[in-house]
Amino acid sequence: MTIKVFGHKAPDTDSTGSPIAWAWYLNDVKGSPAKPCLLGEPNTEAAFVIEHWGLDKPEIISDVEEGEDVVVVDTNNPAELPSGINAANVIQIIDHHKLTGGIETKGPIDITMRPLACTATILYDLMGDDVAKAPRGIKGAMLSCILSDTLEFRSPTTTDHDRAVCDALAADLGIDMHELAEKMFEAKSDVSAFTDAELLRMDSKEYPVDGTSFRVSVLETTAPKMVLDRKASLMSSMEEVAKEDGVDQVLLFVIDILKEEATLLVPNDLVKGVAEKSFDATVEGDTVVLPGVMSRKKQIIPQLKV
Repeated sequence: MTIKVFGHKAPDTDSTGSPIAWAWYLNDVKGSPAKPCLLGEPNTEAAFVIEHWGLDKPEIISDVEEGEDVVVVDTNNPAELPSGINAANVIQIIDHHKLTGGIETKGPIDITMRPLACTATILYDLMGDDVAKAPRGIKGAMLSCILSDTLEFRSPTTTDHDRAVCDALAADLGIDMHELAEKMFEAKSDVSAFTDAELLRMDSKEYPVDGTSFRVSVLETTAPKMVLDRKASLMSSMEEVAKEDGVDQVLLFVIDILKEEATLLVPNDLVKGVAEKSFDATVEGDTVVLPGVMSRKKQIIPQLKV
Protein backbone atom coordinates (compact mmCIF):
# COMPACT_ATOMS: atom_id res chain seq x y z
CA MET A 1 0.00 0.00 0.00
CA THR A 2 1.31 3.44 -0.94
CA ILE A 3 1.67 5.80 2.02
CA LYS A 4 0.05 9.19 1.61
CA VAL A 5 2.06 12.04 3.10
CA PHE A 6 0.27 15.34 3.70
CA GLY A 7 0.10 18.43 5.87
CA HIS A 8 -2.77 20.67 6.91
CA LYS A 9 -5.68 22.12 4.98
CA ALA A 10 -5.06 25.41 3.15
CA PRO A 11 -1.51 24.27 2.36
CA ASP A 12 1.25 26.83 2.68
CA THR A 13 4.85 26.27 1.60
CA ASP A 14 5.75 24.00 4.54
CA SER A 15 2.62 21.87 4.12
CA THR A 16 3.43 21.57 0.42
CA GLY A 17 7.20 21.15 0.40
CA SER A 18 7.54 18.91 3.45
CA PRO A 19 5.18 16.20 2.11
CA ILE A 20 7.15 16.25 -1.15
CA ALA A 21 10.48 15.92 0.66
CA TRP A 22 9.36 13.21 3.10
CA ALA A 23 7.65 11.14 0.40
CA TRP A 24 10.93 11.23 -1.55
CA TYR A 25 12.79 10.02 1.53
CA LEU A 26 10.36 7.18 2.21
CA ASN A 27 10.45 6.09 -1.43
CA ASP A 28 14.05 6.52 -2.44
CA VAL A 29 15.89 5.95 0.83
CA LYS A 30 13.64 3.77 2.97
CA GLY A 31 12.11 1.79 0.11
CA SER A 32 8.56 2.37 1.33
CA PRO A 33 6.16 3.35 -1.48
CA ALA A 34 4.85 6.84 -0.68
CA LYS A 35 3.41 9.85 -2.44
CA PRO A 36 2.87 13.46 -1.35
CA CYS A 37 -0.66 14.85 -1.25
CA LEU A 38 -2.26 18.22 -0.58
CA LEU A 39 -5.49 19.00 1.26
CA GLY A 40 -6.35 21.87 -1.06
CA GLU A 41 -4.76 24.18 -3.59
CA PRO A 42 -1.33 25.46 -2.52
CA ASN A 43 -1.05 29.18 -1.85
CA THR A 44 0.74 31.42 -4.35
CA GLU A 45 4.11 31.11 -2.64
CA ALA A 46 3.89 27.31 -2.47
CA ALA A 47 2.86 27.19 -6.14
CA PHE A 48 5.91 29.31 -6.99
CA VAL A 49 8.18 26.94 -5.04
CA ILE A 50 6.83 23.91 -6.93
CA GLU A 51 7.47 25.60 -10.28
CA HIS A 52 10.79 27.16 -9.31
CA TRP A 53 12.32 23.84 -8.27
CA GLY A 54 10.78 21.83 -11.11
CA LEU A 55 8.66 19.65 -8.81
CA ASP A 56 5.48 17.82 -9.63
CA LYS A 57 2.39 19.27 -7.99
CA PRO A 58 1.07 16.67 -5.53
CA GLU A 59 -2.39 15.18 -5.90
CA ILE A 60 -5.11 17.11 -4.08
CA ILE A 61 -7.27 14.88 -1.89
CA SER A 62 -10.36 15.65 0.16
CA ASP A 63 -10.36 12.64 2.49
CA VAL A 64 -8.61 9.38 3.33
CA GLU A 65 -9.97 5.86 3.30
CA GLU A 66 -10.42 3.57 6.27
CA GLY A 67 -7.20 1.70 7.04
CA GLU A 68 -5.16 3.71 4.53
CA ASP A 69 -1.53 4.29 5.56
CA VAL A 70 -0.80 7.99 6.06
CA VAL A 71 1.95 10.21 7.43
CA VAL A 72 0.95 13.60 8.81
CA VAL A 73 3.44 16.50 8.70
CA ASP A 74 3.24 20.13 9.83
CA THR A 75 0.18 19.60 12.05
CA ASN A 76 -1.26 17.28 14.65
CA ASN A 77 -4.65 18.99 14.83
CA PRO A 78 -7.61 16.89 13.62
CA ALA A 79 -9.50 20.08 12.70
CA GLU A 80 -6.84 20.73 10.03
CA LEU A 81 -6.97 17.20 8.62
CA PRO A 82 -9.42 15.08 6.59
CA SER A 83 -12.62 14.09 8.40
CA GLY A 84 -11.66 10.41 8.08
CA ILE A 85 -8.23 10.77 9.69
CA ASN A 86 -9.08 8.64 12.73
CA ALA A 87 -10.27 5.79 10.51
CA ALA A 88 -7.02 5.85 8.54
CA ASN A 89 -3.84 4.13 9.70
CA VAL A 90 -1.67 7.04 10.86
CA ILE A 91 1.84 5.62 11.02
CA GLN A 92 3.85 8.77 11.67
CA ILE A 93 3.47 12.42 12.72
CA ILE A 94 6.22 15.00 12.20
CA ASP A 95 5.40 18.47 13.46
CA HIS A 96 6.66 21.71 15.00
CA HIS A 97 3.40 22.93 16.55
CA LYS A 98 2.04 22.43 20.04
CA LEU A 99 0.37 19.11 20.82
CA THR A 100 -3.36 19.45 20.19
CA GLY A 101 -4.61 15.89 20.71
CA GLY A 102 -7.56 14.13 19.17
CA ILE A 103 -5.89 11.91 16.57
CA GLU A 104 -6.55 8.24 17.26
CA THR A 105 -4.15 5.61 15.94
CA LYS A 106 -4.36 1.88 15.38
CA GLY A 107 -1.31 1.28 17.55
CA PRO A 108 1.95 2.86 18.71
CA ILE A 109 3.37 5.21 16.08
CA ASP A 110 6.49 7.22 15.35
CA ILE A 111 5.98 10.83 16.50
CA THR A 112 8.59 13.59 16.16
CA MET A 113 7.70 17.03 17.50
CA ARG A 114 10.41 19.61 18.01
CA PRO A 115 10.39 23.33 18.96
CA LEU A 116 11.75 24.53 15.64
CA ALA A 117 10.37 27.07 13.18
CA CYS A 118 9.65 24.63 10.38
CA THR A 119 8.80 21.00 9.71
CA ALA A 120 11.42 20.87 6.97
CA THR A 121 14.14 21.57 9.54
CA ILE A 122 13.03 18.44 11.40
CA LEU A 123 12.99 16.44 8.16
CA TYR A 124 16.55 17.55 7.42
CA ASP A 125 17.64 16.24 10.82
CA LEU A 126 15.75 12.97 10.44
CA MET A 127 17.29 12.35 7.03
CA GLY A 128 20.80 12.84 8.39
CA ASP A 129 23.55 11.94 5.94
CA ASP A 130 20.91 10.82 3.43
CA VAL A 131 20.21 14.49 2.64
CA ALA A 132 23.24 14.24 0.35
CA LYS A 133 21.28 11.79 -1.82
CA ALA A 134 18.37 14.20 -2.30
CA PRO A 135 17.78 15.70 -5.73
CA ARG A 136 18.29 19.43 -6.12
CA GLY A 137 14.53 20.05 -6.11
CA ILE A 138 14.05 18.28 -2.78
CA LYS A 139 16.83 20.29 -1.14
CA GLY A 140 15.37 23.45 -2.65
CA ALA A 141 11.92 22.63 -1.36
CA MET A 142 13.25 22.16 2.19
CA LEU A 143 15.18 25.44 2.02
CA SER A 144 12.09 27.23 0.73
CA CYS A 145 9.95 25.82 3.52
CA ILE A 146 12.29 27.15 6.19
CA LEU A 147 12.64 30.57 4.57
CA SER A 148 8.86 30.77 4.38
CA ASP A 149 8.08 29.69 7.94
CA THR A 150 10.79 31.95 9.40
CA LEU A 151 9.94 34.88 7.09
CA GLU A 152 13.63 34.80 6.19
CA PHE A 153 14.57 34.68 9.89
CA ARG A 154 12.36 37.62 10.90
CA SER A 155 9.86 35.46 12.78
CA PRO A 156 10.39 35.02 16.53
CA THR A 157 9.95 31.28 16.01
CA THR A 158 13.32 31.17 14.24
CA THR A 159 16.05 29.18 15.98
CA ASP A 160 19.78 29.08 15.39
CA HIS A 161 19.32 25.56 14.06
CA ASP A 162 16.80 26.71 11.42
CA ARG A 163 19.39 29.27 10.27
CA ALA A 164 22.16 26.69 10.22
CA VAL A 165 20.13 24.26 8.10
CA CYS A 166 19.31 27.06 5.64
CA ASP A 167 22.98 28.01 5.42
CA ALA A 168 23.92 24.39 4.71
CA LEU A 169 21.24 23.90 2.07
CA ALA A 170 21.95 27.22 0.34
CA ALA A 171 25.68 26.45 0.23
CA ASP A 172 24.99 22.97 -1.15
CA LEU A 173 22.69 24.43 -3.83
CA GLY A 174 25.04 27.31 -4.60
CA ILE A 175 22.32 29.95 -4.38
CA ASP A 176 21.70 33.28 -2.68
CA MET A 177 18.87 32.51 -0.27
CA HIS A 178 17.99 36.20 0.11
CA GLU A 179 17.21 36.37 -3.62
CA LEU A 180 15.12 33.20 -3.31
CA ALA A 181 13.22 34.61 -0.33
CA GLU A 182 12.49 37.85 -2.21
CA LYS A 183 10.99 35.90 -5.11
CA MET A 184 8.93 33.75 -2.74
CA PHE A 185 7.56 36.75 -0.84
CA GLU A 186 6.75 38.51 -4.10
CA ALA A 187 4.74 35.47 -5.19
CA LYS A 188 3.01 35.31 -1.79
CA SER A 189 2.10 39.01 -1.96
CA ASP A 190 0.22 38.76 -5.25
CA VAL A 191 -3.32 38.08 -4.03
CA SER A 192 -5.13 39.92 -6.82
CA ALA A 193 -6.68 36.75 -8.24
CA PHE A 194 -8.33 35.67 -4.98
CA THR A 195 -11.81 36.44 -3.73
CA ASP A 196 -12.32 37.88 -0.26
CA ALA A 197 -13.47 34.52 1.07
CA GLU A 198 -10.42 32.80 -0.40
CA LEU A 199 -8.12 35.34 1.22
CA LEU A 200 -9.80 34.91 4.60
CA ARG A 201 -9.32 31.14 4.41
CA MET A 202 -5.96 31.04 2.62
CA ASP A 203 -3.72 30.76 5.67
CA SER A 204 -6.05 30.24 8.59
CA LYS A 205 -6.61 28.04 11.60
CA GLU A 206 -9.66 27.56 13.79
CA TYR A 207 -9.08 28.32 17.45
CA PRO A 208 -11.48 28.52 20.43
CA VAL A 209 -11.03 31.12 23.18
CA ASP A 210 -13.20 30.92 26.30
CA GLY A 211 -16.23 29.63 24.43
CA THR A 212 -15.77 31.85 21.36
CA SER A 213 -14.56 30.19 18.17
CA PHE A 214 -12.30 32.09 15.79
CA ARG A 215 -10.87 31.55 12.33
CA VAL A 216 -7.47 33.16 12.80
CA SER A 217 -6.20 34.22 9.39
CA VAL A 218 -2.83 35.71 8.50
CA LEU A 219 -1.66 37.16 5.22
CA GLU A 220 2.10 37.56 5.08
CA THR A 221 3.09 40.11 2.45
CA THR A 222 5.65 42.64 1.31
CA ALA A 223 2.80 44.67 -0.22
CA PRO A 224 0.22 45.14 2.58
CA LYS A 225 -1.49 47.98 0.72
CA MET A 226 -2.78 45.47 -1.82
CA VAL A 227 -4.70 43.73 0.96
CA LEU A 228 -5.62 46.77 3.07
CA ASP A 229 -7.11 48.54 0.04
CA ARG A 230 -9.71 45.74 0.15
CA LYS A 231 -10.43 46.02 3.87
CA ALA A 232 -14.04 47.13 3.45
CA SER A 233 -14.99 44.17 1.28
CA LEU A 234 -12.92 41.79 3.40
CA MET A 235 -14.68 42.87 6.56
CA SER A 236 -18.09 42.59 4.94
CA SER A 237 -17.20 39.02 3.87
CA MET A 238 -16.15 37.96 7.36
CA GLU A 239 -19.69 37.36 8.60
CA GLU A 240 -20.55 35.03 5.71
CA VAL A 241 -17.26 33.13 5.98
CA ALA A 242 -17.72 32.73 9.74
CA LYS A 243 -21.27 31.42 9.24
CA GLU A 244 -20.23 28.96 6.51
CA ASP A 245 -17.28 27.70 8.56
CA GLY A 246 -19.18 27.40 11.84
CA VAL A 247 -17.10 29.93 13.80
CA ASP A 248 -18.10 33.07 15.65
CA GLN A 249 -15.62 35.47 14.08
CA VAL A 250 -12.82 35.74 11.55
CA LEU A 251 -9.69 37.55 12.71
CA LEU A 252 -7.50 38.79 9.86
CA PHE A 253 -3.91 39.83 10.58
CA VAL A 254 -2.02 41.37 7.64
CA ILE A 255 1.66 40.73 8.33
CA ASP A 256 4.03 43.29 6.83
CA ILE A 257 7.18 41.20 6.35
CA LEU A 258 9.48 44.18 5.76
CA LYS A 259 8.19 46.45 8.54
CA GLU A 260 7.81 43.48 10.90
CA GLU A 261 4.34 44.40 12.13
CA ALA A 262 0.76 43.20 11.82
CA THR A 263 -2.40 45.12 11.00
CA LEU A 264 -5.57 43.62 12.45
CA LEU A 265 -8.84 44.43 10.73
CA VAL A 266 -11.46 45.54 13.27
CA PRO A 267 -15.00 45.10 11.87
CA ASN A 268 -16.91 45.17 15.18
CA ASP A 269 -16.80 45.56 18.95
CA LEU A 270 -15.94 41.88 19.50
CA VAL A 271 -12.70 42.21 17.53
CA LYS A 272 -12.01 45.60 19.11
CA GLY A 273 -12.22 43.95 22.52
CA VAL A 274 -9.96 41.11 21.42
CA ALA A 275 -7.35 43.57 20.17
CA GLU A 276 -7.40 45.63 23.35
CA LYS A 277 -7.37 42.71 25.77
CA SER A 278 -4.95 40.51 23.83
CA PHE A 279 -2.37 43.02 22.63
CA ASP A 280 -2.80 45.95 25.02
CA ALA A 281 -3.70 48.05 21.99
CA THR A 282 -5.73 51.23 21.64
CA VAL A 283 -8.19 50.81 18.78
CA GLU A 284 -9.38 53.83 16.85
CA GLY A 285 -11.12 53.04 13.59
CA ASP A 286 -11.35 49.79 11.68
CA THR A 287 -7.69 48.72 11.86
CA VAL A 288 -4.99 48.56 14.51
CA VAL A 289 -1.24 48.18 13.95
CA LEU A 290 0.56 45.70 16.20
CA PRO A 291 4.33 46.40 16.08
CA GLY A 292 6.58 43.35 16.13
CA VAL A 293 3.76 40.84 15.72
CA MET A 294 4.86 38.34 13.06
CA SER A 295 3.95 34.84 14.24
CA ARG A 296 0.48 33.38 14.66
CA LYS A 297 1.91 30.40 16.54
CA LYS A 298 4.01 32.36 19.03
CA GLN A 299 2.59 35.89 19.20
CA ILE A 300 -1.09 35.72 18.21
CA ILE A 301 -2.73 32.47 19.26
CA PRO A 302 -1.22 32.37 22.79
CA GLN A 303 -2.30 35.97 23.46
CA LEU A 304 -5.95 35.81 22.37
CA LYS A 305 -8.51 36.91 24.97
CA VAL A 306 -12.18 37.82 24.72
